[in-house]
Amino acid sequence: MTAVTAITVQNTLGVQGVWPVPAGAVTDQMKAVLSDIGADAIKTGMLGTAPLVEAVAETLAADAFGVARVIDPVMISTSGHRLVDEKAVGAIRSELVPRARLVTPNAPEAEVLTGKAVETLDGQRRAAERLLELGAHGALVKGGHLPGSVIHDVLQTTTGEWIFEGPRIDTKATHGTGCTLASAIAALLAQGVSLPDAIERAREYLLGAIRNAQGFGKGHHPVNHGWLLKDND
Repeated sequence: MTAVTAITVQNTLGVQGVWPVPAGAVTDQMKAVLSDIGADAIKTGMLGTAPLVEAVAETLAADAFGVARVIDPVMISTSGHRLVDEKAVGAIRSELVPRARLVTPNAPEAEVLTGKAVETLDGQRRAAERLLELGAHGALVKGGHLPGSVIHDVLQTTTGEWIFEGPRIDTKATHGTGCTLASAIAALLAQGVSLPDAIERAREYLLGAIRNAQGFGKGHHPVNHGWLLKDND
């Protein structure tokens, strides 16, 4: 189930406009779903204003105690459009990161949240450590924005560190990659899969979604979320 947090105007070429949904409306959507259907995991995405972040954090605390929370701190679109204001960034850092089972920033987002330079694998590690210091139970600092033919994602939790690696794919199918990865991780956590295994399987799913993208539009086209269904036909 979904709680809509923003209306966007966008295509494969970029984001032309963003209208945040009022915080009270987001709270009401979340409460309606949680009071009826419940949740085994919750993934957050773009939360463009501080009132929105605070409303989500308050609802998580009041109505989703014990539910696995994957916080995807979406800040900039694939095309480079800024999606959140400065006050929202501060609220994500103080209100959502400490409530996260896992926070999943890419390198630029990790830099904003932690104040650490993220230009190397060691930089990813330092940023992940800082996110744990801020209260997250787990931090996955993604390396897709860093140079190189191999992409490294660094997971740190209170019990250890895991480094995932995979090939960089030469593709324009990059629209929604971070959102897809975080959503897949949340779906697997909801099924009781361990965090490292959930990340490994979610990365494999995303790789297939990129490789099987349909390729429409003139810009960064979306990944193919239904590629596994095609294989089962």
